[in-house]
Amino acid sequence: MIRPTSSTAGRLVAAAQGDFRPGSAPWVTLAHCASRLQEPMRVTLAGSLKAGKSTLLNALVGQDIAPTDATECTRVVTWYRAGTKPSVVARYDADAALELAVLRRAGRLTFDMGGISLDRVSRIEVSWPTSDLARHTIIDTPGTSSLSADVSARTLELLAPEGGGSGADAVVYLMKTLAESDLRLLERIGAGVGGADGPLGVIGVLSRADEVGAGRIDAMASAKQVADRLAGELLPSGVCQAMIPVAGLLALGARTLRQHEFAALAQLSAMPDDQFEGAMLSADRFVRPDLLPAVDAGTRAVLADRLGLFGIRLSVALIRTGVRDASRLSDELVQRSGLNELRAALDTQFGQRADVLKTHSAVRQLLRILEPATTPRAVAIRAEAAAMLADSHDFRELRLLGRIRTVDCGLAGDEIADLVRLIGGEGVGDRVRLGLPPTASPDAVHAAALAQIQRWRARADHPLLDEFAVRACRVGARSAEGVLAYLNCADRG
Repeated sequence: MIRPTSSTAGRLVAAAQGDFRPGSAPWVTLAHCASRLQEPMRVTLAGSLKAGKSTLLNALVGQDIAPTDATECTRVVTWYRAGTKPSVVARYDADAALELAVLRRAGRLTFDMGGISLDRVSRIEVSWPTSDLARHTIIDTPGTSSLSADVSARTLELLAPEGGGSGADAVVYLMKTLAESDLRLLERIGAGVGGADGPLGVIGVLSRADEVGAGRIDAMASAKQVADRLAGELLPSGVCQAMIPVAGLLALGARTLRQHEFAALAQLSAMPDDQFEGAMLSADRFVRPDLLPAVDAGTRAVLADRLGLFGIRLSVALIRTGVRDASRLSDELVQRSGLNELRAALDTQFGQRADVLKTHSAVRQLLRILEPATTPRAVAIRAEAAAMLADSHDFRELRLLGRIRTVDCGLAGDEIADLVRLIGGEGVGDRVRLGLPPTASPDAVHAAALAQIQRWRARADHPLLDEFAVRACRVGARSAEGVLAYLNCADRG
C-alpha cells in the first residue's frame, strides 16, 4: 500500500513542474498546489442564502469577525486565516489589493468595500490573531440560492469548478431543510472535493436548529429528530458523512457571553413564570417596554439579538436549576447548541486527517494537469499519483465512515460501533482505534491489534454477509494491520 502524505505529494508536484515552462499556466498552478500543501487545511462553509454560515463561523472562532448582515461584503468569497494582527484585504482586478476598513454599524460588523464594485472583487482575505484559525483556514461563501446567479457562481467556482480542482479540502454544508437544489449541489461538491468515488470530507449541518422547535425549550431535541431524518436521506447516498444540528446564534452568544448579560438573565429568572412566559410569546413582545420591568427593554433587545428566544429561555431554565455564574452558563449553552459536537466531528473527520485531505486535493489537481502530458517523466509521475489515490487505505477509511452507520449490511449494532472506532471514527490514535486506555502498554496494543485482525478477517469470510459488509470488514482488518505495522516499526526504531 502507498500511504499518501503531503511530502510524497510535494515531491511529485515539484517533479511535474519540471515538465512545464516556468511562468506558464500549468507551472503556476503546480506552484500554488505545492504552496497549498504547506498551508493549514481549507474548510469551506457552504449552503443556501441565510443558512447561517457567517454566524457559525463566528461561533467556531469564538469572536465576531465575519459580517452576518446581507451586505455587499457577504456576497464575496471570504478567507479567514490566523494572523499576527487583524487585517482585511480585498483582491480585485486579477492582481490588485486594497486594505479594507472594519466598521460597526448598528452593532453589526461589516467591511467598507472602498467603492470597489462587487464584480471586480475575486475574494476577501481576513487575517485574525486567534488560535482557532491556526489549524484550519475557514472559507465563508455566498449563499448558493442567491437571487444573483453571479453570486452563486462564486461559490461553485471555488468548490466545484468546471475542469479544475476544488479550492476546498473539506466542506461544512449548512441547510435549514433539504431541498432538491441542496442535494444537487452536494453531489456536485462531492465530485469536486472527493472525485469520482465521492466526497472525503463533507459534513452536513442542520443550521439555525433552535428555529426548528420555534424557540421552545425542547427545540434542539426536535432539531435532532429532523437531523436524523435528513441523515437517513443523505448519508446512504454518500454525499456527506454526518448530519449535525447546530444553533449557531446560541453558540456565538454563549462563547461571547458578557457578565452584565448574565446578570440580566438572572434577573429574568427571578420573575414569576407567568410574566416571563407571557413575554416570550414572540420577539416583539419580549422587547416591549411595558413587560418584564426587572430588565430594561434595551438590554432585552440585545439579549434577543445575541441569544434568540430559545437561548434566553434555556438560560433562564439553567439559572433556575442552579447555574450561578457566567462561565458555567456559557459552557452549558455551548454544549446544548450542538457546537461541541460539530467541533468534535471537524477534529475527527478533518483535523486528525488534515494531511490526508490536503494530499488528496493536491494529487487530484496534479493528475488533472498531467492528463494531456505525454513525456516519459509526466507518464511516470501520473502513474505514481494515480496509484496513491487508488491504493490508499486512508481514503477507504474516510469513505467507509460516511456510509457504515446508514447501510443495512447485516452487521450487528455493536459490530458497527467497533468497526467505526477501528477505522478512525473516534480518532486516529492507535489506542483509540483499539478501544484501549491511553496508558495501555505496547504489548497490550500488539495483542489487541492481532485480535482485531483475526476478528475482522474471520467476519469477512462469513458466507451470509453482503458485498458491502465484506468490504467493510476487510477495511477494518487492514486498519488493525496498520496499527500493528506502525507498532513494529516503532519497536525497530
